[in-house]
Amino acid sequence: MKSTGEILVIGGGVISLAIALELKRQGASVTIVTRDFTEAATHAAAGMLAPQAEQILPSPMLDLCLRSRDLYPDWTQKLEELTGLNLGYWACGILAPAYQKDAINIQSSESVWLDRATIHQRQPGLGSDVIGGWWFPQDAQVDNRSLAKALWVAVQELGVEIKTGVTVEKIVQSGDRVSHLQTSVGNWQADHYILATGAWSQTLLPIPVTPKKGQMLSVQMPDSMSLKTVLYGSDSYLVPRQDGRIIIGATSEDVGFTPGNTPFGVQNLLSAAIRLCPTLQQYPIRECWWGFRPATPDELPILGTSPYRNLTLATGHYRNGILLAPITGLLIAEFVLHQKSDALLEHFHWSRFKV
Repeated sequence: MKSTGEILVIGGGVISLAIALELKRQGASVTIVTRDFTEAATHAAAGMLAPQAEQILPSPMLDLCLRSRDLYPDWTQKLEELTGLNLGYWACGILAPAYQKDAINIQSSESVWLDRATIHQRQPGLGSDVIGGWWFPQDAQVDNRSLAKALWVAVQELGVEIKTGVTVEKIVQSGDRVSHLQTSVGNWQADHYILATGAWSQTLLPIPVTPKKGQMLSVQMPDSMSLKTVLYGSDSYLVPRQDGRIIIGATSEDVGFTPGNTPFGVQNLLSAAIRLCPTLQQYPIRECWWGFRPATPDELPILGTSPYRNLTLATGHYRNGILLAPITGLLIAEFVLHQKSDALLEHFHWSRFKV
């Protein structure tokens, strides 16, 4: 039996890393076990920090997302100072073009409606059938891959032990507690466990978290093209990076863990993106990729307590894992180390799915 000391975090994506980072900052002894970092939902993301553009209705979910978005400037600055890496945080705002009048009924104090003439003047190159759009100046973006790399470096700089290539096969319970983990390299034991395995969570606990495959691609923007803000369309989104790439995403497919890009998926992405910004059809494709987002039936995360006293849940973030990383790390660390349960956590409790 391998003992990892105080806290063992299961999973290797940005959620588990953000939790481990905050736990370690507060003085805890932390170990991460992960099977394959490259399969995390992090890689099916474009890094949009877009609670307004995604039209999340007033709710505890919107409150959670806004709090996390507000943490981002300081959080990423501290990560960059710790690691020396650039995370690509960019408070670029998000523009949501609309094709028809019934798409203009957004109500938000953080948004501004732009009519046809104004939006085409503000962003040249939009499709001719764009009739207007909403401008969300508070939304932003971060380079999700750079973020994941920085978190990986940061936790190790702080002394978190990471065990890679370890498959957790079973969570072994004894009464109302977790006794140990059964893994591909033997049994592991800790005082407390945190489940942050994303789309794979249901293989370890009977909670309704299932994979939603997302296909994405990127094109290279020529110097003559000026796209300085995210375009969030009804069928696709375009996320410009400061190195000239444009990230195009993303599909949402119920195909289990079926890997790979498909002609159908790539064609749909390109068709929607070209309608939004026709000049894209001339740009060279740089890369195509995919990943698996952890979805729940209500598309909200599962956070906080579990059926077992020494197991905490942090999974099911679906499309908002990157956005919610800072607040998830903070709330889970406060809950585990100090038994401080933020009022928001009760809205994301696992028991909402009990029959």
